[in-house]
Amino acid sequence: MSDQEIINALINGDEEVTHRFFFITCRPLFQHIINYVFPWHVDYDEVVNELYYELMKDNARKLRNFEFRSTIFQWLKVVAIRHFIRKRDELIENRHENSLLEKNDVAVDETHQISARLDLEALFACMSNKRYAYILKKLQIEGVAPKQLAEELCITVDNLYNIKRRAMVALAHIALKDVQKYGKNGSY
Repeated sequence: MSDQEIINALINGDEEVTHRFFFITCRPLFQHIINYVFPWHVDYDEVVNELYYELMKDNARKLRNFEFRSTIFQWLKVVAIRHFIRKRDELIENRHENSLLEKNDVAVDETHQISARLDLEALFACMSNKRYAYILKKLQIEGVAPKQLAEELCITVDNLYNIKRRAMVALAHIALKDVQKYGKNGSY
C-alpha cells in the first residue's frame, strides 16, 4: 500500500489495515522506540493504543495534517517519539520512585538524541559488513578505547584505525543512499 492509501485507511477506520499497520508492520519500529523512551517495562498494546488515540483524536487531525514530505514511517517515528516522551509518566504508572526524569521535564534535545540514535542504528543495520558496524558502534557510540577494542578483536590499533576509516566510508555511502531515499529537505 502507498502512504496515501495507508493514511486514508486509518482515517476511514479500516480495522484490518489499522491492526496490520500498528501491530505488525510498525511493531519493530515502535518496540525500538519504546525500549529507548521507557526505562521500565511497558505493555506494547497499551502504549500503541495511546498513540493511536493521539493520531485519531480531533477527527484524525494529525493524520490529516501529514504532508507526505517523508515516508509515513519516518513521520510516525518522530510523532511517536515526541508523544511517548511527553506522555511517558502519564501512560504507565511509574513504579520507580528514584526516577531521574521529572514529570514534564523532557527537553526537545532528548527527542533529537533518541531519533539520532535510532537513525544511526538503522544505518548500521544496513551495513553489509557487520564488523564495520560493530567497530563504529563501539568506537563512536559507546566510546570504547581503541586499544581495548583492538585487543578484543585480536588486531593492532593501526589495523583498527584502517578498518574504522573503511567503515566510515561505507557508512557515508549508506547515509547518502538514505538521504536520496527520504529526501534532502530533512523533513523526517
